[in-house]
Amino acid sequence: MSVYLTALLKAKPGAADELKGLLHTLVSTSTQEPACLQYELYQSSTDEHQFIFHETWADDAGFEEHNNQAHLQEFKEQAANVLDGDIIIHKVNRIVNFH
Repeated sequence: MSVYLTALLKAKPGAADELKGLLHTLVSTSTQEPACLQYELYQSSTDEHQFIFHETWADDAGFEEHNNQAHLQEFKEQAANVLDGDIIIHKVNRIVNFH
C-alpha cells in the first residue's frame, strides 16, 4: 500500500534561498529512488521561509529505505543551521483522488 505524506519545513530568517538550494538537491536525489512515486516541493506564496513537500512512496519499506539514504542524512546535517525548528511530517491516508 502506498505511503502518502506532507512535510513542512521552515527556514530561519534570511536563510530561505540557502534552504531552497539544499531542497533542490534533495529532490533531485530522492526522485531517483525506485520507491519514489511523487516528490513535489512547494514554497509558500505568502511566507518565503515556508516549504512544503507532498510525497508518495510505493510502500512502507520504500519510505523506510528513503529515511535511511545517505543523501537524506546529508541534507539533515547541511540544513541543521538554516532550519527554523523541526521538520514536521504528516503521514496521511488518501481519501479521494481527482484526475
